[in-house]
Amino acid sequence: MMSLRTYIPFLSTVSAKLVAGSPRALEKCRGHSTVSFPFRAKTCLLITVLLLITISAFYFVTVQSMVNRVQKEIAKRAESLARNIAASAGYSFSSGDLLGLDSLVYQTKRTNSDAEYIFIADTAAKAVVHTNTAKSGDVVLPAEGTLLKSMDDGTVFREVPFQGMTVLEVQTPVLFGDKILGSVVVGLNKSVLLEAEKSIRNAILSILATVLFLGLLGSILLSSIITKPLKELLSGVEDLKQGGQSHPLRIYSRDELGQLTERFNEMSALITEQQGKLNQYAHELEESYVSMVKVVAAALDARDPYTHGHSARVSVFSLQIGERIGLNSEELEDLRVACLLHDVGKIKTPDSILKKSSRLSPLEQKEMMRHTEYGANILHKYIPAVRHHHEWFNGQGYPDGLKGLDIPRFAAIMAVADAFDAMTSDRPYRKALSKDEALRELIKCAGTQFVPEIAGCFIELRQRAPVPQENAYAAV
Repeated sequence: MMSLRTYIPFLSTVSAKLVAGSPRALEKCRGHSTVSFPFRAKTCLLITVLLLITISAFYFVTVQSMVNRVQKEIAKRAESLARNIAASAGYSFSSGDLLGLDSLVYQTKRTNSDAEYIFIADTAAKAVVHTNTAKSGDVVLPAEGTLLKSMDDGTVFREVPFQGMTVLEVQTPVLFGDKILGSVVVGLNKSVLLEAEKSIRNAILSILATVLFLGLLGSILLSSIITKPLKELLSGVEDLKQGGQSHPLRIYSRDELGQLTERFNEMSALITEQQGKLNQYAHELEESYVSMVKVVAAALDARDPYTHGHSARVSVFSLQIGERIGLNSEELEDLRVACLLHDVGKIKTPDSILKKSSRLSPLEQKEMMRHTEYGANILHKYIPAVRHHHEWFNGQGYPDGLKGLDIPRFAAIMAVADAFDAMTSDRPYRKALSKDEALRELIKCAGTQFVPEIAGCFIELRQRAPVPQENAYAAV
């Protein structure tokens, strides 16, 4: 038999194992100080705890109530035996009919197997008759025990020890008329109470264990019903976050969760539609922007006949490098636009400096160098590439003296393409170098002015490809 003290921990252990779900969940609990339980586990755990509290309280109250009831029934039975004997013994006692008293006690003991002892004593506590004949004629003092109840008519209830057990002893007076002649004492074995208590506990445990099992199954089913729509909504949110919902969410019920799922489907469809329109508008805007950039770049190059087509050729060279080093399509597009606009700052450079046929003075050279800063102020998205396309790998470039991997990748690519096109184009103060001469200069400056990897990649490409000329803008 399982007592209440051991029953509650047993149920707690069983419910914890059911809620844990798997060894992986237990491993997570061991490996982290703070564990995030899923909603389904929390629901099962809450219902299980409530079931345990309810069942434990019900078990305790029910068992106590039934035990008290059985105990009262035993007490009533003992009292009834004592009073019946006392009522029948009055006349025999007064007439000195000891044989009648002995027969009365014997018959009562024979028909009540749970009666451990019965005796009738006179007012001096001397046993007149006793089921244990050896004690007949002895003075039998009240045994030391626990007083349970004392009634107005002199009936007393006690729990007393007897031969290693506890018996319920009832003592009631023997009356003849209004005179008290003695008393009847009945000692009733409580084993009936213990057996009844055991049967009651076992029956209630079986019922409550069944209720707990069904409750756990119900909690798992209920949590599954609740969490299915929530998981569906979570999946929809993830799809939406990744760029759009591929299909409407399944609606499991027509309650509040079902209505929420339906509203989410409507919202998701609207967002996906608006997102498609925005992507289309963005693509059209990007195309318009690139077209405008080509026009601006061509107009800038046209200011100086010596640099006509320069930006477009720089863009072609840079794209070849970008493809070779593994840039993706979006990065190549950004690089293309940055190259077309890398000299946009020259729009603020005076013609007297830009078209001067002789070498520039130090002040004029300083003003010419500011075209990178002017371009950075004009542009936003392509600021790093435009601002730093004259930085050197060894840190001796301008405007910020960046070096090594601190130089933005687009700027490093553009620097190689820009230098090669400048060397292979006629300038007011010198004639264009040949392709081989320009490539040798790139080899010479790789590791000082240019990033070695990018310079080497471009040199390898140029040794196999012609230099783009007047149709360069069409190529980009």
